[in-house]
Amino acid sequence: MRGQVLGVDTATGEGQISGDDGRRYVFRPEDWSDRGGPSVGALIDFEADDRHARRIYRQPGTHVATAAPPETDRNKYVAALLAFFFGIFGVHRFYLGQIGSGIVMLLLTCTLVGAIATGIWAFIDMIRYLMMSDAEFAYLHRRDRPR
Repeated sequence: MRGQVLGVDTATGEGQISGDDGRRYVFRPEDWSDRGGPSVGALIDFEADDRHARRIYRQPGTHVATAAPPETDRNKYVAALLAFFFGIFGVHRFYLGQIGSGIVMLLLTCTLVGAIATGIWAFIDMIRYLMMSDAEFAYLHRRDRPR
């Protein structure tokens, strides 16, 4: 079915679509199948499942500015640098508000095997942060995200 994006909540990535059939459908960020993501006014093609839109694609040849990423007070480059230099202590996890995994990394560092494991863990985290788009990082580490 075809339709148009009516609105997008920048904090959650959820939104609403007006379908060509006159009905309205809701969607979540994981329902988007193209890289562009939702933006108000975008013409889209989707599969309707009751009142839920799934497998959403932007119609070819249509371009609307993408929605602003969710607000975050964290920076992916700062997180990556913290993971690189102080990662075995879990400092980057504390910075991102992931206190539980930060404590686990800090405690594991007390042993040699644990320090090696947290070093590998931190290096993988650093690579992940650098590979994420700014919008994805902001969505995953936004202020109001439940932990």
